[in-house]
Amino acid sequence: MTQPTHPFDMTSFQAALRAVLPSLRASDASVIRVVLDEPGFIQNASTAEVAERASVSNATVVRAARAAGFTGFSDLKFAVARASGGAGMFVPPPRLSDVETTTQLVDSIVSSHVSVVEAIRGTLNSTALQQVVDALDAADRVLVSGSGTSAAVAADAAFRFTSIGLMVQAPVDNLSTLVVARLLRPSDVLLAVSHTGITPQTVAVAKAARHVGATVVAITSFTASPLVDIADHALVAGGSELDLQLAQSSSRLAHLTVVDMLHAGVALADMDRTRRAEAMGFDTPAQ
Repeated sequence: MTQPTHPFDMTSFQAALRAVLPSLRASDASVIRVVLDEPGFIQNASTAEVAERASVSNATVVRAARAAGFTGFSDLKFAVARASGGAGMFVPPPRLSDVETTTQLVDSIVSSHVSVVEAIRGTLNSTALQQVVDALDAADRVLVSGSGTSAAVAADAAFRFTSIGLMVQAPVDNLSTLVVARLLRPSDVLLAVSHTGITPQTVAVAKAARHVGATVVAITSFTASPLVDIADHALVAGGSELDLQLAQSSSRLAHLTVVDMLHAGVALADMDRTRRAEAMGFDTPAQ
């Protein structure tokens, strides 16, 4: 999967690094965690100093930078310095564990969610997004799958795409979804939503769809997972390290934002179809 260019703001930059962490070997990940935790230190540190801080060798620092998508450690340092130029980039959202009042609770959750949505710029590949828009626009049928907290995103995607004239199926149980996946054709698309990319039910559906030749699209939070390995296109949004239950909650908002992008892109791709679908909706009795 082609990675996005590293962004200029720290929020998006750190999100891009977190998204690749699962794909790195343990020693490389140790280096990247130092970059995430201490960007100020990285800007002025030598390779040896970073190696000591991460408890790895000098060669591992260089290898980790390359594994994360940079040409080397110097390129990584430049990217950190560039991203550090944004205003307020080093002020993290207030953590839930530090909350003492309702006002702080509101601020903590709102700030965390805003941060995650803004960070999409650092992980989402616009070329992949356009390819998915094209695939959905041309699809005979779209199957949407998601379990657990991702089920709400899948349901929203099914409704949104139906509202602009796509033929969409979104069974409410995993067994039915798996059966439909096995009946897909090469002209069809599976849209699979999973925060971790390892949800067994969703991975099984993706494997079934891939086996029959359908296009498999993943909306997920990390660049490496069993689901990403199966997918023809992976739209990565999320991956932030938040406390308590905010990680899954915020990733859901990020994934809903990606659905909004796809919905808008497909709607604009065929405005005649979109207008026909809207007209049919207007004729439906009010609920």
